Amino acid sequence: MKKSSRSDADLYREMLRIRVFEERLLEMFPSGQIYGTTHTYIGQEANAVGVLATLRAGDVVVSNHRCHGHFLAYGGSMQALAAELLGRETGICGGRGGSQHIKWKNFFANGILGGTVPIAVGMAYAENATKRDTLVYTFIGDGTLGEGVVYESLNMASLWNLPIFFIVENNHYAQSTPVEMNLAGDMCARFEAFGITTTEQEACDVLEIMQLAEDISNSIRTGKSPQALILHTYRFAPHSKGDDTRDPDEIARYRARDPLQAHAARLAQKVKDEIETAVADEVERAYLRAENGPHPAPESLTLPLEEIS
Repeated sequence: MKKSSRSDADLYREMLRIRVFEERLLEMFPSGQIYGTTHTYIGQEANAVGVLATLRAGDVVVSNHRCHGHFLAYGGSMQALAAELLGRETGICGGRGGSQHIKWKNFFANGILGGTVPIAVGMAYAENATKRDTLVYTFIGDGTLGEGVVYESLNMASLWNLPIFFIVENNHYAQSTPVEMNLAGDMCARFEAFGITTTEQEACDVLEIMQLAEDISNSIRTGKSPQALILHTYRFAPHSKGDDTRDPDEIARYRARDPLQAHAARLAQKVKDEIETAVADEVERAYLRAENGPHPAPESLTLPLEEIS
């Protein structure tokens, strides 16, 4: 299988950073230190790491309410993310965006379900108009397919042949509602109705996801038309914090197919142990330094991001 420049150890490290960071976040949440709500990505790490391994300079990423994994896989600072969650001045957006609303370089996240799709299409229009030869990657969940603005956006993306890569992470639940009770018809057919080529894949292997994403992104860059990838995945943690009504046996069945454990089996035990020790230390240091950071001055909250970054 063709792979990017990332080694198996690199991919495991990237996925584990997301996993351990968010497990620590869920431990901290009851302490009241985290501003606002939060939605973790635990169990879906292979999607972000595999897809975003195909990014090129200048590409844009538009994420959603479950954005921590996308941000870390994009290359964002773990310490700045921790500080943002804790409302510190040293956070990505100076502590004002919290868990869902962050912006760094060409990475944008917004918690309004479905609202990110027209934003991403508009960005792709701008990229195309300025002939920058870049792609817009936008991540949405299966629950987002219930939002009408998504279909208006798909129509325009296809009509204008925009360079946009739609990634649907079907984790089988819209908050606590099973997808079977929430969504009629076929996911692929929704995109194909607008002439958007669509691929779907069970998301258990980061190498398979990375290869698919590379093929699709290359095809979009060459053909200058949108495409979609539907990744059938699963989140191991609640939608947010305590709102989990799923059958524990169902969660256990999916945990037996944990993408991190599957990929870790490719590594020598010594390499795996070294990565796990290093990541655990990195996460602890990130939160500790974030906690010791200053709170933002109230008057800074009305300043443009460019003036506080």
